[in-house]
Amino acid sequence: MNKFYSLIILFFLTFYIVSCVKIKDNYEQTQFSNYLYPYSSENSDVTCEIIIETKSDISKTDIESSIPVLKYNKSWLMLLTQDDCMHAAFSNTWAAINGKPLYATYFYDIAHLVAGDMPPGFYKLGKTLGYTDGTDKEVRFAFTTTLAPENEWMDEPSDVRLGYKSDYYRFYKKNGLIWDNVKSMLNFGIGIAFHDVVTDDVHNVDSIYTHYEIAQNLIRSKLNGRGCKVLAEPNGNYDYVKAALVYDDIQFMTAQGNAKETLYPFKVVGDLKKGLFSRVFNNDPNSLRPEIESNLNLPKENRKAIHIGVHGTDFKWVSFLEWINDKYGKDGDDSVWFPSIEEYYEYNYYRIHSKIETAISGNVLKIKIHMPAGKYFYYPSISLNLKGLHPDNIQSIQTSEVVTGFSFGDYNEGTMLNIDCYKHLYERAAFYCEQYVANPTDSNYEDALYFINQLKDSDKKQELLRRIGF
Repeated sequence: MNKFYSLIILFFLTFYIVSCVKIKDNYEQTQFSNYLYPYSSENSDVTCEIIIETKSDISKTDIESSIPVLKYNKSWLMLLTQDDCMHAAFSNTWAAINGKPLYATYFYDIAHLVAGDMPPGFYKLGKTLGYTDGTDKEVRFAFTTTLAPENEWMDEPSDVRLGYKSDYYRFYKKNGLIWDNVKSMLNFGIGIAFHDVVTDDVHNVDSIYTHYEIAQNLIRSKLNGRGCKVLAEPNGNYDYVKAALVYDDIQFMTAQGNAKETLYPFKVVGDLKKGLFSRVFNNDPNSLRPEIESNLNLPKENRKAIHIGVHGTDFKWVSFLEWINDKYGKDGDDSVWFPSIEEYYEYNYYRIHSKIETAISGNVLKIKIHMPAGKYFYYPSISLNLKGLHPDNIQSIQTSEVVTGFSFGDYNEGTMLNIDCYKHLYERAAFYCEQYVANPTDSNYEDALYFINQLKDSDKKQELLRRIGF
């Protein structure tokens, strides 16, 4: 009996010891590499030159140059602002646009995506969402997200545990966007805006102004010198607008109830600086479809910008964005321009203030464009129409070194040139190329090809294409 009791005691002691030891699920810690564009050294006040050799002689009276109202000669403008610095802006809105995994209940960060540490149960649209630049090159939709730089949770790190499946707490919704997610979103053209600031008195204009400056300094320190110039008015509080009107850095504002002016792009004659334009909030985005369709029944000169505000996004918003792509984007009639507010504001500024000089000698057309930038400008890119010059008559085109991205094609009345003067366009493309080489997934390939295709033709571009096996 003593032996029997001894075995029982031994069994319970073993069970107790084992139950007190935490069995760790095996997982891999991975290093995360992100690309942060050097915004502090972006080109500004650009002067570029383009030389076109034609197949037959042309005269100065044959050619008329102009910057179209909307980039790529699109016929209507759509804008989307996502308030409250939401985690969903990355893992739902940005993810849907860029063909990434989507979830009904989980949220993830760029570090999870790059490492391949993802929760189960995802779905994908099977494509990216966007339009073309008029020459068959893809341009993905972009939107504007507000930031909350004074809140410490933007500094929260990502908990990456590749292979850890005991629980998925690391994929619960965070308080909001973290800086790593913002950095990656900016690479894809997403814009940023001021919203709430951390003041004890949200109706004290001086206090709001002071916190704009605090928030701006934090944004610039976190985003490699990039400043913010847009306000998305929070909570219908017009005191934020009053503070923005005297804060020089804020150049464009949008609001819901307090904005009396609707943006009609084809009626804009000024540079929109300090403009306050309306947007519409709607919990069911698909109910906006009739309004969009009705708007597009009008001549383009009478069409308003469709500007939508949103907080969180879910499958309904994914479906809505897919509908825009399928009907008006690259898989539809390709009529929509869907940029961030920043890009639209800058493009219109260049349209109003750029100086274009042309000189013709025989069959050679020389074009010189000066694009004067405002403060915190980061989209040195325009379309240029050459009315009277058909693409079939073009023998060759040369661009100056400051032009890093270039494409051309026909539009109704002649040739359209798309001119990009981003200083670090090649470096960004090279980063996404190397990311694909290190992890050759279909999604990484699509991203690498997307950024490489933004470059103008060169030996360096061809080398990047070879690197990804194109």
